[in-house]
Amino acid sequence: MKGYTWRISLILIFIIASCVYLTPTLVDTLPTWWSGLLPKDKIHLGLDLQGGTHLVMEVETQKAVEGSLELIATDLEDSLNAQNLRFKKVARLGGDKVQLTLYDRGSADKVQAMVKKKYPDLEALPVFDEGGFVNMQLRINEKEAQVKKDRAVAQALETIRNRIDQFGVSEPVIQREGLNHIVVQLPGIKDPKRAIELIGKTARLEFKLVDESVNAATATASSVPEDDELLYEKRTDPATGAVSETPLVVKKKAMITGELLTDAQIRIDSQYNQPYVAIEFNSTGARLFDQVTAANVGKRFAIVLDSNIYSAPVIRERISGGSAQISGSFTEKDAADLAIVLRAGSLPAPVKILQNITVGPSLGRDSIHKGLMAGLIGVVLVVGFMAMYYKISGMVANFGMVLNILFLMGALSALGATLTLPGIAAIVLLVGMSVDSNVLIFERIREELRLGKTPHAALDAGYDKAFLTIMDSHVTALITAAVLFQFGTGPVKGFAVSLSLGIIINLFTSLVSTKVIFDAFLERVHVKRLSI
Repeated sequence: MKGYTWRISLILIFIIASCVYLTPTLVDTLPTWWSGLLPKDKIHLGLDLQGGTHLVMEVETQKAVEGSLELIATDLEDSLNAQNLRFKKVARLGGDKVQLTLYDRGSADKVQAMVKKKYPDLEALPVFDEGGFVNMQLRINEKEAQVKKDRAVAQALETIRNRIDQFGVSEPVIQREGLNHIVVQLPGIKDPKRAIELIGKTARLEFKLVDESVNAATATASSVPEDDELLYEKRTDPATGAVSETPLVVKKKAMITGELLTDAQIRIDSQYNQPYVAIEFNSTGARLFDQVTAANVGKRFAIVLDSNIYSAPVIRERISGGSAQISGSFTEKDAADLAIVLRAGSLPAPVKILQNITVGPSLGRDSIHKGLMAGLIGVVLVVGFMAMYYKISGMVANFGMVLNILFLMGALSALGATLTLPGIAAIVLLVGMSVDSNVLIFERIREELRLGKTPHAALDAGYDKAFLTIMDSHVTALITAAVLFQFGTGPVKGFAVSLSLGIIINLFTSLVSTKVIFDAFLERVHVKRLSI
C-alpha cells in the first residue's frame, strides 16, 4: 500500500458523498428507488432567493404586566378568603396597580403584612378611606415590570418559533430586535395570510362558567354584573358559510387556563364527520378539571379562546382523566391551526404587525442569476490566472478549488442549510481563498527548488513550511466567521455558515487533496523539473 492510498480513498468517499447529498437539490423528481437511507434533504433557498414573507412584530409588553397583575388579584382573593379576611373586592387599577377595597383598618393591617411576605416585589401605597371603605393599592415596581416585559418578549419569541416549526416552514428566521420587536422571515411560504394569522393569534385558552341567571339576549356589556362579561359564540354554517353570533354571559374568572395543557390534536367526529380538537391536561389541570366538572354538573362550561367562545357545552357528568374536546363549526384547516396554537402555547402578550413585506419569486430568480454569474466569472478568472502563472501546478490548484466547491455544496445540502445571497458571496470569496493557500505553498516550493532540491524534496518542504501559515490564517478567519454567526442577523448568519464550512473544507483540499495529486504523479513519473 502506498502512503497516499488512504488519502485518495478518503477524497473519493467525500466526492461520492457530496454528489449523493447534492442529488435532491439538483434533481427535481427523485427516482422511486431513491428511498430508505439515501438523503432527501436539499439546500434551502433563503428569503432573498426564493421569495417569501418578512414580518416585523411588536410585542405589547404592557399587556403582559397587566396580565400578571390580574393573576395577582385572583390569587389575593383566594388568599383573603382562605384567611377569612373580609373584603369588598380586589381589582386591577390602571396598568401597574392592584386595589383592594376593605371594610376596616384592622383588616388592612393584616393584608399589608400578608402582601409584604407573599409579594415582596409589590410596593404598598398609603392606605386611604373613600366611600366608607378602606382602600389599599399595591404597585409593581419599575424594575420588576421591566423584567416581566423582557420575559414576555423572550416567551413570545419561543412561542412564535414553536408555531412556525409546527406549521412546516423550512429554515425560518425568527429573532429579537430592540426592546420589544420580533423579526420573522418565512422563505417560500405558500399561504402567507394563514401563517400571519397563526403567528399573531394570542391563543389564550380559558374555561369559564356560563352565568345562566342573566338573560344574554337582552344583556349589554355595561349591564352585566361586575364579575361577569358578555362574549359571543360564533358559528359558521358549513353549507352557506354564513356566520352567526350568539351572546353568552360568562364569569370573568377562568376556572382553568391553557397553561395546564400538555397536548392538542385534531380529530374527526365519527358520528357527524366534523373535525374537533382533543386536548390533554397535565396532572394539575386534570385535577382541577375533575373538581370543576364534579361541582358544576348541569351547568354550561364555555371554552373561550382570545375572548371568543368556541363552544359552551352542558356538563353532563364529572369528567376525570384529564381529557376534553373543543368542538364547533370548524373546517379541518381551522381545527388544525387551533391545535397548533394550543400545543405551542399562548402568547404572553398580544403582538402587533408593524411591517409585512412579501418578496416575490421574480426577485429571487434575478438574485440567483446574478449571484451565479458573479461566481462563474470569479471562477473563470482564477482558473485562467493559476493556469498561466503556475502552469501544470496551477491546474492542480484549480482541481482543488473545484473539489472545494463540490464539498462545500455537499455539506450545505447534508446539513439542510439555507443558501442566501450573502452565502453565495461567501462561496465566491472562498474561491479566492482556496487558491490563495496553494499560492503560499507553490511559492515555498519555488524557493526550495532554487536551493537545488529535487522536485519531491522541494514539494514536501514547501507543504511543511506553508502549513503553519495556512493554519493560522484559516483559524483567524474561522474565529471571525464564528463571531459573525453568533452576533449577526439573518443574512449575515447565512454568510457566516457558508464561510465557516468553506474554511474547514479548504484546509482539507489545500493540504491533502492537492498534495496527494503531486505525490501520485511523482511516484509514477520521474521528473527532473516541476512545472510551477
